[in-house]
This record gives sequence, C-alpha cells and structure tokens, in this order.
Amino acid sequence: MRRNVALVAVLLLRVLSSQAAPCGEHAKAAFQKLQTLAGTWEGTGMGGKAKTTFEILAAKTAVLETIAMPEMEEMVTLYSVDGDSIALVHYCPTNNQPRVRATPALNDVKQLTFEFTGAGNLPSPETGHQHQLVIDFEDADHITETWTWRAKGKDTPMMFHFTRKKS
Repeated sequence: MRRNVALVAVLLLRVLSSQAAPCGEHAKAAFQKLQTLAGTWEGTGMGGKAKTTFEILAAKTAVLETIAMPEMEEMVTLYSVDGDSIALVHYCPTNNQPRVRATPALNDVKQLTFEFTGAGNLPSPETGHQHQLVIDFEDADHITETWTWRAKGKDTPMMFHFTRKKS
C-alpha cells in the first residue's frame, strides 16, 4: 500500500510540474508587456494634466518610467524582472525610495498589482510613501495607474489615466 501511495505521489508531482510554468515565465511575459509601453503617454491624474514616458534600458532588462505633472517634481520608477516577480523602485520627490513587487499568475496580464516590500530613506512606516501600484492594461493605447500613498496608516489612491501619444 505504501509503495502505491509513493508511486502515485511521484506520478502526480511529475504531471503537476509538467503543467506548471517554468520559474519566472509569467514575470518575463508581464515584463514584455511593460516594454510595449515604450513611448510617451498623456492623460490626467490628481485633478490635472499628467504625462508619462516609458523607456527600455540596459539591454532590455529595465524599464524606466517618468511621470510629470505641472507644478510638481518628476517621479521616476525603474522596473525589472526579479525571479518570478517584477520588482520596481520608485524615486519619489519626498526623497524616499519605495520598493514594491508584482508576481503575475498568468502570461497575458490585464493588470499588475505591485505590493510594498520596503523602502530606502524611509524613517518610519508612518512616513508618507507610495505603498502600492496597480497598472491596468486597458488596450494597446490606454492604461490606468493607481498609486496608493500611505501616511500615518491611511491610504490615499491617486489615479492616472494615460493615452499613448501618437507620433
């Protein structure tokens, strides 16, 4: 009986492992989708006009996003694949550097949710910082980014709607 159970367990593991995605496959596919955002985008956010640009860097291993709004310092975000996730570091005008990551479950993502993992130059978790980012891929020319600002335990969403700028 034990031998049969062990044999069934081994066979089940082989079947499951053959169906599972290789480590990082979903992250690589999602990162490729991020790379399709390369270019300039215009839209609205935080009650006014906003612009963002995506640039592919470092032999296609990083994507740099720069968000600009009138009367506000630029925000810079660097995305890269890290194992089975996409990691990002956000360089904020508040002089802290939140680190967040998304671990996609599918190759064809419609949404990426990045969760806080830590931050550089953050004196305490109560200090204001970007705590989460959700990117919704609406179609090839429209995305929505929802950034969540956390300060003193309170979350404030900041939504940006962007349309690809045609050359």
